[in-house]
Amino acid sequence: MPANWTTLRELLLPAASASGRGRAVESALRTAIRDGQLAPGLRLPSSRDLAAQLGVARGTVTAAYGQLTDEGYLTARRGAGTMVAATLRLPGPSSAPAPTARRWRYDLRPGLPALSEFPRAEWAAATRAALTELPDEAFGYPDPAGLAELRTELAAYLGRVRAVTTTAADLVITHGSAEGLSVLAAVLRADGHDTIAMEDPGHPGQADLLREHGLHPTPVPVDCDGIVVSALPPGCRVVVVTSAHQFPVGTALHPRRRHALLAWARAHDGVIIEDDYDAEHRYDRPALRAMQAMDPARVVYMGSLSKTLAPALRLGWLVLPPQLRANTVSRKQLTDLGCSPLPQAAFARMLRGGGYDRHLRRSRTAYRSRRDALLAALAEHLPSWSPIGVAAGLHVVLRLPDDVDDKVVSQRLAAVGIHAPALSGYSKLGTHPGLVLGYAATTPDRLRDAVREIALTVG
Repeated sequence: MPANWTTLRELLLPAASASGRGRAVESALRTAIRDGQLAPGLRLPSSRDLAAQLGVARGTVTAAYGQLTDEGYLTARRGAGTMVAATLRLPGPSSAPAPTARRWRYDLRPGLPALSEFPRAEWAAATRAALTELPDEAFGYPDPAGLAELRTELAAYLGRVRAVTTTAADLVITHGSAEGLSVLAAVLRADGHDTIAMEDPGHPGQADLLREHGLHPTPVPVDCDGIVVSALPPGCRVVVVTSAHQFPVGTALHPRRRHALLAWARAHDGVIIEDDYDAEHRYDRPALRAMQAMDPARVVYMGSLSKTLAPALRLGWLVLPPQLRANTVSRKQLTDLGCSPLPQAAFARMLRGGGYDRHLRRSRTAYRSRRDALLAALAEHLPSWSPIGVAAGLHVVLRLPDDVDDKVVSQRLAAVGIHAPALSGYSKLGTHPGLVLGYAATTPDRLRDAVREIALTVG
């Protein structure tokens, strides 16, 4: 027996005695090839010989050889036997490895929920139920507007929790809010819109996205009552607002400003895009109803699962006024032919069975505990720095004394492994100095440790 065949036998014998031996032999042989233990061009024993060596049925080896031949790991020619593919390209270390994200000792950036709290068991059960219950035709090309059963469940949920006035026909399911905004940008650009007003401070990624789609984002100042409606630029007919919990400052758009903004939209034939990015997270005050409920003909309502379940799910939604529905669905179809029905069906089942509400109750309790730990630590170690926007959301803004450069503070913290973004990095018009501290993804003990280190470094 050739030496390499002896090595092969030693590699595959544990798999041959395992349960599910057919798949186990196939997997062990694939791994041996990928790891370089079987060299390209090596001729393998016949299926009969290898089966005898391993003590398995010849069909087990034949099936493994056939599968790996289909995958390109093996080649088989009459008279030459079965060989490891001579031209096989295997994954391995690159001469120029892809850069990896920095690993922070304390990552306090805003925008992330507690990923460790994702309800894996409930999501898996909902996915299994969806696989069992979905009809065969659901696995064809999807409805570009989204799975009908999800839109029905979501319309009921948004009406119950956020007072959104909608039906399933008004909803379009998207790959998160980012795709929702991208699709809207394309539709608005085609309708002749050029300038789009953005809150300042605000989300720099949104401005970059809109700029990439040919629109010109224009910053509009935010004060303690929200966006300053009187500062909206002349000629602009579209504005993006985070009315329930302004990002990143944390204020709620005052009722007077809400009415003024809606009056502006009616007077200018305008569109308000309401980004309700974290409306479910309220601790010390009742949530204001969505602006969309005040005038569904003027407001696009946008939401996602990124702050409630996980960004990786890439599920979001738009609730659209009548004049935007058809073009948005058409643009969505041209963009990606629609979102995958399987995660949509799983989420629909979580909504219908109450699993989503249960998860939100659990996460609100956890986030409130984390917020309270952060605030207590700040009061103890940095009493002259004032947290604002604390009643809701997943982050707070820590206002610094006016003579402090927040970018310098952020850089000093980064040097010791603490990611605490400067508030000035979210503003084009200029704002008071501050740090934007996300707390949802960090445990109370580590939040207390982080604040102690911040105080030691820059306090």
